[in-house]
Parts: sequence; C-alpha cells; structure tokens
Amino acid sequence: MQDWVSCLVFFLVAITCYGVALLLRKMSIMDLIWSLGLGAGATLIFLEASSENASSIRAYFALGLILAWSLRLSGHLFFNRILKENEDARYQRLIEHAGRFWKAVFLFLFLTQVVLVYVFLIPIRIAIESPVFTFAWHDWLALCIGILALIGETISDNQLKQFSSDPENEGKVCKLGFWRYSRHPNYFFEWLFWWTFVFFSLGSASFFFSLIGPLVMYGFLRYISGVPFAELSSLERRGEAYRSYQKETSVFFPRMPKLKINND
Repeated sequence: MQDWVSCLVFFLVAITCYGVALLLRKMSIMDLIWSLGLGAGATLIFLEASSENASSIRAYFALGLILAWSLRLSGHLFFNRILKENEDARYQRLIEHAGRFWKAVFLFLFLTQVVLVYVFLIPIRIAIESPVFTFAWHDWLALCIGILALIGETISDNQLKQFSSDPENEGKVCKLGFWRYSRHPNYFFEWLFWWTFVFFSLGSASFFFSLIGPLVMYGFLRYISGVPFAELSSLERRGEAYRSYQKETSVFFPRMPKLKINND
C-alpha cells in the first residue's frame, strides 16, 4: 500500500474513533489509535518489505515484538481504562481546562495520534528493512531488551492494579515490587522497549534515525503526557503520603530508595 494511501486511511480511522469517543463520552479511546496503529503500520511495512525481498530473521523478530507490544498495551488500555465507568482522569482534567473548546482540542489530539504513529514507525521500518542479513550480537541484545521490557511493563501494570484493587489501600502509595524503585516503572519499561529497534538497526545506513524512538518517547513520558499528569493526579489523591514517596523514590530510572533518617 502506498504511503499516502495508508496515511489517509489512518486519518479516517482516527476521525471515526473520535466520533465514537464523542458518542460514548470516552476520550480514552484515543489511546487505541496509538497502540493498534503501530501494530498495523509495522505489519504493512513488513508485508511491503517481504514482497520485494526475502525477510530476515531480524524482521520477523522486530514484527513479533511490536505486535506483542501492541496487543498487550491495547488489552491493558481497553480493559483498565475504556471499560471503566469513569473517564480517564487525565482527559477529564483536559476537558475541564479546555472549556467550550474541548471537542476541537480532542479532535486535534486524535489526529495527532496518527502523526505520532508515523514518527515511531521510523525506527521500526529501519529495523525491518535493515540490509544486514546476518543475525548478530546486537540483534540478540535487541531481542533480550524487547522481551525484558514487555515483561517488566506487564509486571508493573499488574502490581499497580493489584494494589489499587484493594479498598484498604485507598489513599496509600503503591510500593510493591518495581514501584519501590521507581515512581513510574511502567513508563521506564515503555521507554526501554524502544531501544530494541535501535540495536536491531545497527549496521543500517539510517541507524541514527532509529534513536527517534527512545529519545522522543522519553520526552513525552518524562515531560509531556506521562509523568507530569500522573504526579499531579497522585498528589491530589494521596497528598502528604505521595510527597514522602517523591522524596524517597526515583521519578523514572529505577534505583534503591533513599533511606529515611529518624531525627527523634
């Protein structure tokens, strides 16, 4: 499929999803454009590449990892956000701040998801279309990073879900497992996943463009759409308990928590 045709299809899907979101009053449907769009886009790239040349083992692994990522994240978003009775707190806050312009703001955000899909398809395309046919050490490293990141993000999400589902933990801060070492381990593992395609791309003439994945992802998670909203929401709901957690625990990269000093 030609790039402009696939791009047009993605934009039409985004507009359709926007209409459904308005109808259901569920703006969190927007997140599925991102997760499912990358899986669909990667599949199209793989099919296009395999129709022109025999696909390498690297291409199969790269596609398999991004599809596993896409299905895992889409399932998590669908069952834990979209099916929830209440709107995602991030989007509810945005609706309130945007006032009477909230529909226009969300239309822009829905369409922006398509742009982001194409940005993150760049490192995936480089990995799948890499002319280096030999499966080398860096490919094994990429495979290990991808699997580790997927497992880590799944465990992090499940640990938070398990903690939040217990009524006795209302107002408390999750410090189970990975959450003891990072305030946002799920975001850390999401960022780590995009290094997979950097190492898959070693040897390609377009290698440096593969760095778009982890660099842009870190910017979005750390400073735009991830950490800032999550921190604000946690402070509103947990107050002093979360402020104490902020002082003890790394915001993003896992490390041992700081020890409390008792001055009594």
